[in-house]
Amino acid sequence: MITSVDTNVLLDILLADELHVDASKELIDAAYADGALIICDVVYSELAAQFDNVRDLEEFLSRTGIRLVPSDRASLQAAAAAWRKYTINRDDRLQCASSGKLKHVYCDQCGAAIQSQEHIIADFIIGAHAMIHADRLLTRDRGFYGTYFPELVLYA
Repeated sequence: MITSVDTNVLLDILLADELHVDASKELIDAAYADGALIICDVVYSELAAQFDNVRDLEEFLSRTGIRLVPSDRASLQAAAAAWRKYTINRDDRLQCASSGKLKHVYCDQCGAAIQSQEHIIADFIIGAHAMIHADRLLTRDRGFYGTYFPELVLYA
């Protein structure tokens, strides 16, 4: 079983996120017990920003048993297709990270619509890479990936 790991789970551990660190460590350990752990180049880059040098990043990946698998044409084309779907269908509703449900939310003070930060193509590269190169994706962002990569098995 190959598990691709999303940046948010690894940052939970690296930054010792109070809310998620224990659960993320348990999930990483369980996924490792089931087989290989991989990341794509986007996750590698996002992680690299947390380290002072590449040696420390490589040591972290080695200690956790995580292997970098670079994106290929198939995964990048799948990311582009999902991105295209997203850009055509996006609207001003907020999306729940767990259920994927969309909802309009308005400011209590002025009544203006509250808009979320939009997803970027990197999110789509992570999802498509996992779909092509792994059996499942370990992430906390199930709603997003479930919406744009419905065939991707999510491990959370």
